[in-house]
Amino acid sequence: MKILVCITHVPDTTSKIQFTENNTKFDKSGVQFIIGPYDDYALARAVELKEQLGASLTVLNVGEAETEPTLRKALAIGADDAIRVNAFPSDSHFVATQIAAIAKENNYDLIMMGRESIDFNGGMVHGMVGELLGIPSVSPVMKLEVDGEIVKMAREIEGGKEYLEAKLPLVAGCQEPIAEWKIPNMRGIMSARTKPLQVKEAISEENATEVTAYQLPPAKGAVKLVDKDNVEELVRLLKNEAKVL
Repeated sequence: MKILVCITHVPDTTSKIQFTENNTKFDKSGVQFIIGPYDDYALARAVELKEQLGASLTVLNVGEAETEPTLRKALAIGADDAIRVNAFPSDSHFVATQIAAIAKENNYDLIMMGRESIDFNGGMVHGMVGELLGIPSVSPVMKLEVDGEIVKMAREIEGGKEYLEAKLPLVAGCQEPIAEWKIPNMRGIMSARTKPLQVKEAISEENATEVTAYQLPPAKGAVKLVDKDNVEELVRLLKNEAKVL
């Protein structure tokens, strides 16, 4: 069995975000980058499946050379090898096209990734990859088991959970609690240095969308404290100032 885990290279959630060039470019200076948290869940479950089933595990990132430390961390966590598509991940369709091309070339049985990245939060890549490959795509997957050629899953839906099965090959967009994040140990870090990391050029494909500008959220406003017994004042503020009543 061959598993492919697609990971994103995203700013740490504690990083302070700024934009340059009239809010058209993301300022990377001083920003710490990590594996996307939802991708981390997918990777952790894939490592467990690798150990259970004797599968091979490849990690893939669409990104420029700066993303290679992130791929090396994934190798340290337990992936066997890595592929970097040498291109800036400009939009969801472009990224999905690159993933689908690699998947077709290597005939992976199970393609796993986070339900969304935490930078653009598009949540579209897994569905696009499934469509491009002509195979099922399920998201957000909270539980995933492989029984022969059948994948048994639980996913979150409005008001509850849905349990379903599908045949391999399959694309899964993952989230917690599918597995617990894994921290690389020293042995994994040392072995990651010699594991193969292949760089491939992107296939020719135009972007479907273009970012014209970014905007930071508005600064938090002042807080008004109301005595717990002063219900009339609270109602007045909610009605006349907050305008939520």
